[in-house]
Amino acid sequence: MGTQGQSPPENYDNRQNQIGFINQMVSGQSQSEKEKEKAIDDWLPITSSRNAKWWYSAFHNVTAMVGAGVLSLPYAMSELGWGPGIAVMVISWIVTLYTLWQMVEMHEMVPGKRFDRYHELGQYAFGEKLGLYIVVPQQLIVEVGVCIVYMVTGGRSLKKFHDVVCSDCKQIKLTFFIMIFASVHFVLSQLPNFNSISGISLAAAVMSFSYSTIAWVASVDKGKQEHVEYGYKSDTQERTVMRFLAALGDVAFAYAGHNVVLEIQATIPSTPEKPSKKPMWKGVIVAYIVVALCYFPVAFVGYWAFGNGVEDNILVSLSRPHWLIAMANMMVVVHVIGSYQIYAMPVFDMMETVLVKRLRFPPGLTLRLITRSAYVAFTMFVGITFPFFGGLLSFFGGFAFAPTTYFLPCIMWLAIYKPRRFSLSWITNWICIILGVLLMILAPIGALRDIIGNIIDKQYKFYQ
Repeated sequence: MGTQGQSPPENYDNRQNQIGFINQMVSGQSQSEKEKEKAIDDWLPITSSRNAKWWYSAFHNVTAMVGAGVLSLPYAMSELGWGPGIAVMVISWIVTLYTLWQMVEMHEMVPGKRFDRYHELGQYAFGEKLGLYIVVPQQLIVEVGVCIVYMVTGGRSLKKFHDVVCSDCKQIKLTFFIMIFASVHFVLSQLPNFNSISGISLAAAVMSFSYSTIAWVASVDKGKQEHVEYGYKSDTQERTVMRFLAALGDVAFAYAGHNVVLEIQATIPSTPEKPSKKPMWKGVIVAYIVVALCYFPVAFVGYWAFGNGVEDNILVSLSRPHWLIAMANMMVVVHVIGSYQIYAMPVFDMMETVLVKRLRFPPGLTLRLITRSAYVAFTMFVGITFPFFGGLLSFFGGFAFAPTTYFLPCIMWLAIYKPRRFSLSWITNWICIILGVLLMILAPIGALRDIIGNIIDKQYKFYQ
C-alpha cells in the first residue's frame, strides 16, 4: 500500500518534467522563429528602417502625389469646364486629405501593433483572406501602372529635352530614351528601403514644385491667348459627356499618393508617448499645402491662358522660351526618377516577402538584385511596347486609383470603428464612399470610349 501510495507523485513528477521539457522545446522553437521573423522584417524594405523624421513624410508624400499628371490638369479642366472643373479639383483635395488622415490614424490603432502595409490594414478590417483579395490587386494595379507611366513619361521628357536643346540633331526613337531612363533604375532599385531613397525623393519633390511653378508662371507670362474659348470642344454631345467622364479619371490619377502612405509612415519611429501619427500628419499637412500650390495654379491658370485649345501636357502649349521648357522637362525627368522609386518600393516589399516568407528563399543581395532588376526590366518593356500607356490613365484613374484613394479608407474606418449611425463621422464617410464609387464607375466608361476612339483612328502606335 505504501509503495502504491508513493507511485502517483513519482509518475506525476515525471509527467510534469516531460511537459516542462516539451514546453521548453516549443518556447525555444517559437523564440527561434520569432528571431528569424524579426531578422526577415529587418531586411524587408518597408520595415528595415524606422528612423525617419516628419519632413521625410512631407517630401515622400509630395513626390508620390505631385506626379507628372499635374501637367495634364489644364487639359482635364478643358474637358470639365470652369464650374465642374473647380468643384472636382477642390472636392478631390478635401476628400483625399480626409481619407489620408484616416489612414494615418489607423496605422497603429491596435496598441503595440503597426499596420505597415496597406494590405495589412485591409486584412484587419475585412479578414485575412478577403483583405488580401480586396487590397492587393488594386494596390498592384496602381503601383505597377504608375511605374510604367513614369517609365514612358521619363523617356518622353528626355526626348523633349533632346529635341529642344538640339533641334537640328538626328531624330532618336522614344524607345531609346525609355531605355536610358530605365538604366538609372537598374542601379537605384538596389537601394534597400525608403530612408535610403530619401535624398532622391527630396530632389524629386523640389523638382515637382519647380516645374509646376514654371508651368503656371509661364502661362501667366504668356497671357490669355487670342480667340480663346472655354466651351466644350467635342462636336457631339455624346463625345462631350464621355470626355467629361474621362477627365474625372485624370483628376483621380493626380491624387494617387494613398497607395504608399502606410508604407511611408512605417519608416517613422513610434512609442506610446510619441506615436508615429503625429510627425506623419505634420508631414502630410505640409505635403498637401504643396499639392494645393502645385495643382490649383497649374490647372486654373493653364486653362485660363489656353482655353479648350490646351494640349494634354501644358509644357507642349508653352513652346517658348526654349531654355525654360528644356529645363522644365529635365525637372520632370528628375521628379519621375524619384517617384518611380517611391511607387516601386512597396512592390519590391511584396515580391521579397512572398519569396522569403512563403517560398523560403534566403534573403540577400542576390535575391534583391534578380527580383528588382526583373521588375525594372518588365516596366521598361511594357513602356517601350505601349508608349501610349499614359492615354490609359483615365481608365486606371477611375478603376483602381479611385477606390484606394477616395473610399476604401472610409469603408475600413466604418468596419473598424463602427461610428454611430447618422453621426457626423458616419455621414461624412458615406458621402466619400458614394462620390468615390460614382468616380470608379463613371471615369472608366468615358476613358474606355476614348481609348476605343483612338484605336479606330489609329492614334496608338507600338514601339515608337
